[in-house]
Amino acid sequence: MKNRSHLLLGLISATALSLSAIACLAQSTPKNALLALSKTDHTLAIVDPSTLKVIAKMPVGTDPHEVIASSDGKKAYVTIYGGGSLHEIDVIDLVNQKALPSIDTKPFFGPHGITFAAGKVWFTAEGSKAVVRLDPATNQFDWVMGTGQDRTHMIYVTPDANRIYTTNVSSGTVSILVDTLVQFGGPPPGGNSPQGAMAPAGGPPPGFRPQPRKDWVQTIIPVSRGSEGFDVSPDGKQLWTAAADDGTIAIIDLASKKVVDKIDAKVLGANRLQFTPDGKMVLISSLRNGDIVVYDAASRKEIKKVNIGHGAAGILMDQNGSRAFIGCTADNYVAVIDLKKLEVTGHIDVGGGPDGLAWAVRQ
Repeated sequence: MKNRSHLLLGLISATALSLSAIACLAQSTPKNALLALSKTDHTLAIVDPSTLKVIAKMPVGTDPHEVIASSDGKKAYVTIYGGGSLHEIDVIDLVNQKALPSIDTKPFFGPHGITFAAGKVWFTAEGSKAVVRLDPATNQFDWVMGTGQDRTHMIYVTPDANRIYTTNVSSGTVSILVDTLVQFGGPPPGGNSPQGAMAPAGGPPPGFRPQPRKDWVQTIIPVSRGSEGFDVSPDGKQLWTAAADDGTIAIIDLASKKVVDKIDAKVLGANRLQFTPDGKMVLISSLRNGDIVVYDAASRKEIKKVNIGHGAAGILMDQNGSRAFIGCTADNYVAVIDLKKLEVTGHIDVGGGPDGLAWAVRQ
């Protein structure tokens, strides 16, 4: 009996020591963290960008596609897409490295593109042809607008949240949604309804004049079918989007809301497109081949093709403009590109089928 007691105490002690060792090995989330999704493993990885080491992984839903962090860097939001059929956004506590209760997005299906602006989470609901706004304080939807377009996919919201840009992949269009002061018609200035006139039953009273009010107005711009990845230039003047179907790049002037150039880039299978932080270069990834195509933004000419593997999706720029991180879905790694040399300098194993990438900067 005495030997059994000693054995039991020994096992408890060994277990406690093991748990203590694991706790000691656990690393806290850095203030500046790289977030990377694995479609195959259904995980979100937290990467230390200074060492390129994965410090933690948390489980997410069955088909994670895009991720964004809150402006304070403490939470991550992951869209669970399912080709437009699913209805889930997963929430991750980045400080304590644990999953929080997920958000059911019904009746909005197929959440995909996601961003954080003006204290709110904005996402596309591809299966519902809509853009939706989520209040993270209440986890309630407080605004939605339909696009009427097929496969409303990626999203960009201006910092003041007065403009929203989306690509509509199957319709081959870009939507520009603008929060606008709408004017209404009415009686002539200073005029009133004729004396004795009666308002129609159920209508406004005589002399009523509708006041201007804010309303969202959509402009739809035709581009090539398959236009998916896009970005807005750092100066906010242009939107570039690449089309998977014909490999062209459409350039939209955002002041006139018109296509001002179309480049026959031949980037077939184009998936994502990003400006460098200084606005001088544009990187385009393709799921069909192993090259990142680099364009000069001013001359609109190709600079170089950088081979990164067998196909790529997500692109994320280092905030200081020195590196680009590429989710190489087919190769099961994130490639690191030196933006000065335009060469691959490393790989990060974040799990199978990496795709969506984001920064989390804790305030």
